[in-house]
Amino acid sequence: MSEPSSSKISLLTWIRGSGFAAFVVGLSVFLASVTLSDYRITGDTLQELAENGVIKEEHREALFAELAPLEGTYYSSVRAFLADVDRKISETNEGLGDGSQIWEYDRGEYKQALARAAATGPVPDRTTLFFWLSLVLASVGAIVSFVPKIWQSTAGIKNDGVFFSSAKSRGFWGIALGVFLIGFYIALYFFPAYIVNWIRLGDPVSQALRGRPADRWFFYGMMYTVVLLVMAVRMAVHYRHNRYQLVRTASISFFQLGFAFLIPAVLESMNKPAYDFKNAWPLDYDFFFDWNINNLTSGGAFGWFILFWGIGLAVILVPLFSYFFGKRWYCSWVCGCGGLAETLGDPFRHLSDKRLKAWKVERWIIHSVLVFAVVMTGLVLINFFSGQSGEPLFGQATPKIRKAYGFLIGSIFAGVVGTGFYPFLGNRVWCRFGCPLAAILGLVQKIKSRFRITTNGGQCISCGNCSTYCEMGIDVRWYAQRGQNIIRSSCVGCGICAAVCPRGVLRLETGPEEGRYNEVSLVQLGQGRIDVV
Repeated sequence: MSEPSSSKISLLTWIRGSGFAAFVVGLSVFLASVTLSDYRITGDTLQELAENGVIKEEHREALFAELAPLEGTYYSSVRAFLADVDRKISETNEGLGDGSQIWEYDRGEYKQALARAAATGPVPDRTTLFFWLSLVLASVGAIVSFVPKIWQSTAGIKNDGVFFSSAKSRGFWGIALGVFLIGFYIALYFFPAYIVNWIRLGDPVSQALRGRPADRWFFYGMMYTVVLLVMAVRMAVHYRHNRYQLVRTASISFFQLGFAFLIPAVLESMNKPAYDFKNAWPLDYDFFFDWNINNLTSGGAFGWFILFWGIGLAVILVPLFSYFFGKRWYCSWVCGCGGLAETLGDPFRHLSDKRLKAWKVERWIIHSVLVFAVVMTGLVLINFFSGQSGEPLFGQATPKIRKAYGFLIGSIFAGVVGTGFYPFLGNRVWCRFGCPLAAILGLVQKIKSRFRITTNGGQCISCGNCSTYCEMGIDVRWYAQRGQNIIRSSCVGCGICAAVCPRGVLRLETGPEEGRYNEVSLVQLGQGRIDVV
């Protein structure tokens, strides 16, 4: 490719700068929008809540009676509004019987619904305008800032000073991003009432796909998908020299957009169970919960199909595909968690801990989570079937275990830590240390699989690029120097080690099981030889 002229360079630089400026403006509008509301409960507010069914019928009369004195009161702060609402919910509980108390989850949902219904101001009144000025503008701006790099730099990964970047190596901007991500997940999971304006920004898309306003999970799915797709453009530009990375990035974008976002939304609009057909147990840890089984079995033929599909995916397809292709078929080509890690998390992959101590900790934690998930699911199923003919075998112990798993693993580990800690610990924290499905895939890959990364030790120059960019904390160079195949259970087969190798030492392969383990003899190493056995 010929060198671009100075005028072309100037134009491309201007385009990149304009795109970045648009991104900053859109992000600023998004951040500011969460505060642009006042709150006032009116008769119409309570009527709206009564009609949409958010407030349960057994709570409605008592709660509305307690809220009535707040009608017409003006609040300029969501904190003051929610403090009064929370107090009224507590007073409602005092008058309710033990069997009809407003439990903690319902309390959070009621506060969120009241905050949304009572909000007035620029964002509630002009939601579509703010949607375009924030999410759309920021997304388009980011893409425009990425694309000119195709002509401004040569393809290929080289020493680009990544460890000296404030944003990418735990500097000020990296810490700021990490704090924002952690705060976003905490607010989304535990304090959604404080971000109702953000949730409202999903209304235009939700109305188009489902025919109703967005809830927090639709908003989260939309944000997740948008960020993944935008960063997939950056990923494609960054690794445009490598066909494997381009196809893999297209695959994770397709599965996230289609299977994780659009299909569930369309199914919901048809009053069918909203199901992500690629989400396998135990990553989809609540698949075998009683409420989900009841929902599916009462959903007609389609519900039964989902039930059998989910069982078949976990029991048959996951181990079968892992035998032929290793865990990469799911973790790096299909999974939404892996998709976000590969796109949004790509700038932080070098931060993964490569020490032996980290590897030992990793094995203990991830397999402990797997045991936790298996035991919890077993107890849930025993309780479900034993409860069909009488008192459940384990009584109230099972719901407590289920709640503990959902809070500790589903929310804190997978969400707050798994994504929020990208700028601190690298992009595969959840996949490496917590995902129970990754643990199962890894066991199959290690024990019975055709996948391996082969190495040509005679060509290795020990540059260390492979180890630096390994997101799973594998010291790839150690294997490459010895010409030893890489068959680690943690390897997700992302192929970045091969993409950044300047000598073509590494190659992702599937072949006969025979010869996968070509461990280097200690005797041969002592003699200075690198023959493999």
